[in-house]
Amino acid sequence: MKISSMHKKVAVLAASALAALAFASAPTAAHAAPACDGKVPVTSCIGATSDGAPYSMMVPANFNGTVYLYSHGYRYNVDIPAAIPLIGGYKITNTPQPGPNASVIGYLLGKGYAVMGSGFARQGWNADSGVATDVELINTFKTQFTKTDHVIAWGESLGGFITQGLAEKLGTQLSAAAPLCMASSTVEAELKMAGDFLWGLKTFFDPSIKAGNYSAGAAGYGEAMADLGKVFTVMGKLQAGIGKELVTGAPSWPDTTPAAVKTMLGSVPSRSALLLIGLMAGLPAQSAHFDGTTGPGSPNSSSYTGFALLGSPALAILENGTNAAALAILATLDVEQQSGGAIFDNTKTDYSAQVESEASTYSAALSGATATGGMLAYLAAAPRATATPAAVTKMRSLLQWTGKISVPEVTMVGVSDPITPAGDSTYLANQYAAQYAAQIKANLKNHLPRGSSNLISIYGLTPTHYTTFDATGSPVTSTPAANGTNHCNFSTTQYKTVADLLAYASANGKHLSGGKLLTAVRKMGGSTVDLKFQAALPKYYSQD
Repeated sequence: MKISSMHKKVAVLAASALAALAFASAPTAAHAAPACDGKVPVTSCIGATSDGAPYSMMVPANFNGTVYLYSHGYRYNVDIPAAIPLIGGYKITNTPQPGPNASVIGYLLGKGYAVMGSGFARQGWNADSGVATDVELINTFKTQFTKTDHVIAWGESLGGFITQGLAEKLGTQLSAAAPLCMASSTVEAELKMAGDFLWGLKTFFDPSIKAGNYSAGAAGYGEAMADLGKVFTVMGKLQAGIGKELVTGAPSWPDTTPAAVKTMLGSVPSRSALLLIGLMAGLPAQSAHFDGTTGPGSPNSSSYTGFALLGSPALAILENGTNAAALAILATLDVEQQSGGAIFDNTKTDYSAQVESEASTYSAALSGATATGGMLAYLAAAPRATATPAAVTKMRSLLQWTGKISVPEVTMVGVSDPITPAGDSTYLANQYAAQYAAQIKANLKNHLPRGSSNLISIYGLTPTHYTTFDATGSPVTSTPAANGTNHCNFSTTQYKTVADLLAYASANGKHLSGGKLLTAVRKMGGSTVDLKFQAALPKYYSQD
């Protein structure tokens, strides 16, 4: 089906992995006690834990005894050359971050709560050291501010992972916790999605992409930087090619595509191959600007339905994959260097099984069952990636969370988060469900009340229609990302609501519930706490 109104290139946006907060730099040497300025109405303190991690504390004059400990998300642990598209010019930073943003920090301080956060001693995948830093930081704060009664832990992305690990370590020493848009329970699970997607890009579109198994030291850094350039370049070529395909109906593959792919799949459009690898990796088929339901023109026109069915899913994978690619490459380099070798292995992966549930849903966008079968057959015959056994063992020794919950917790994630899938939070809920069921059984056996759940799971929902088009019928990608999409894409209202839920749980030892909870979440906008909602689990958890 041709879409004659598709004349312009689709812009690709890269999600920032860092929050732009500006706080005073803490000294790099370790301090037994923080240095506080003694100002009113808010005292600010800085210092460093024994591992050299700088931290920041902010305590209002009317401090009510409860402090919020924030753990920031993944920050690249290498500098990025300016020539790299989209993320070039990034410099390693360990600036402390005591909250999601300045507005939320001000909101908490205004209510009498203290806030604190570390910049951590190491950037990159640092869950083990991050938990140790947070434990020490809590003790430092309590020593400095002796009237501290409650500690609430929260964080985002890798910081959400750290928060869950901290909650499992400290148990009731915390009063509440919120692992937001948190990473998978293991770094291996988190990097499977990245590995599958990068391997698919390499196999279909540019075999010169290394996609892992980087060399040690400076050589590996150079290889990863080269991969960044190649991945962004091939995504740009795919972007242009998909635009042409939607106009002409003829396949348009990148010039770096292997000849064998074009020979075997020449009649299949590149958009179908891109969609396939996105689905098999577990990337959402809705993105910041592509909803999968909307097209240009009249809802009854072929342009409208054709774009919605054929173009939008692939463009969503393009947008989500571009957002995730940099983190995928740099996190792989990071964990390989920590583990001492290649950590991604797909020699036994059945990609047909990984896309089985999605193949019928996206049949039209995948160009039908025959084309899908041909693409999967090519992937099945392609060379696979092999991990270094010792490196895998080392990787698996890194911190994991189990889903044990001892104090009230709140999770929140967008249903189409492309980096930490909503299924990670569903997996936590499923793990806790078994614990909660056992608790109820034990309570009833001992003639005690059933007890209430310690978990509130909030999911940010995407609108039904949010893709917009300009006067020529081309999609607009300069607007803010839709609710429920992009990575940790929360509004200040959503953050504040979570903070309020945590404050209630901390003070009462249990969650707000019933109509009051539903009302609070409704006022957040675009969110649900439906206990029956189940996001698709990441492929790591659903594999045999």
